[in-house]
Amino acid sequence: MKKLGVLSALISLMIALSFSGCVDNTAESSGEVAKTVEIVDMVGRTVEVPADIQRIVCSGPGCLRLVTYLQAQDKLVGIESTEQNNISGRPYQLANVEFFQSLPMTGLGGGKEIGVGPYPEQVICAAPEVIFITYMDADRANDLQEQYGIPVVILNYGEVNSFHDEDFVGCLNLLGTLFQKEERTQDVIDFFADAENDLLTRTENIADEDKPSVYIGGLCAKGAHGIDSTSSNYAPFAALNANNVASSLGIEKQLFISKEQLLEWNPDIIFIDTGSYSLIKEDYDKSSEYYESLGAFENGKVYTQFPYNSYTTNYGTALADAYYIGKTVYPEQFSDINIEEKADEIYEFLVGEAVYDKMTESYCGFENLDFSSQ
Repeated sequence: MKKLGVLSALISLMIALSFSGCVDNTAESSGEVAKTVEIVDMVGRTVEVPADIQRIVCSGPGCLRLVTYLQAQDKLVGIESTEQNNISGRPYQLANVEFFQSLPMTGLGGGKEIGVGPYPEQVICAAPEVIFITYMDADRANDLQEQYGIPVVILNYGEVNSFHDEDFVGCLNLLGTLFQKEERTQDVIDFFADAENDLLTRTENIADEDKPSVYIGGLCAKGAHGIDSTSSNYAPFAALNANNVASSLGIEKQLFISKEQLLEWNPDIIFIDTGSYSLIKEDYDKSSEYYESLGAFENGKVYTQFPYNSYTTNYGTALADAYYIGKTVYPEQFSDINIEEKADEIYEFLVGEAVYDKMTESYCGFENLDFSSQ
């Protein structure tokens, strides 16, 4: 926990030092309130922005989620169409559906590879003071900034390898300073740090030989996949010191294994990303003998996980998933946790509304799966 605190403090200091204050030296020397400040964004670009930002546009995966975590979504004056139309699996959208759908469309949206970016005419009509954008290189951001005549700030959205990911914390600190929401920012950082510490504390004294082996199957990444889609560094497992059978592969991101490899591992417990449930159920119906040869299926030890990869990482959902895994794999250590209440506690803090029930409208809730009876 001390290490997490030191990390947050160092990143906060770095962000604070990146501010050079008023660009208008006359205003600074005369005691007037600074109208603009210079900041260094997440790719090292120096950008001049208003000192009191009131109108923004978000572009790219995860950008609007971060703004919502800091309770700054009221500054939005335009929105990507993908943030209006594809809302299943994104708690920050579920909590703000009516508001988001009332905003003018300022871009299509899309993943890192698509790189569509905001639409010039629509953005200029919306008249934001700043455009925040994820997954864009510095040269292209500079071109857009010159084209629009509007400051463009790049955010780097980290992979959910941990709940104190350096890029994630860095983005929160940068946005918190720009929005003058430093207290809320620290509350969000502390919320994840405290939860991660709670998960680790509950499981740190469990001997390795007493840990059931676990596997995540159907892990969503740019869409749904079969049971062979997994991760050797699945953040909810890592947060619990869980015995992930795929950890030996040592690959940071989502990967595919052979079905023969899964049979060889034969994990005690399998979790299914329910964003891929229909694909796996279809495959089960075709090859039930294969699935039932896995001990977890034979013994009724197959459980759900909410998909947290929807327009990149939903950190709150990943945290709720971790608590459900903890309660499933280590019931004694998590006997005090009501998982539906815990999920809603997480969602309410991060996005302002308890949306567990809304999540279950699109996906299975946290439950034990029985493929043979469905």
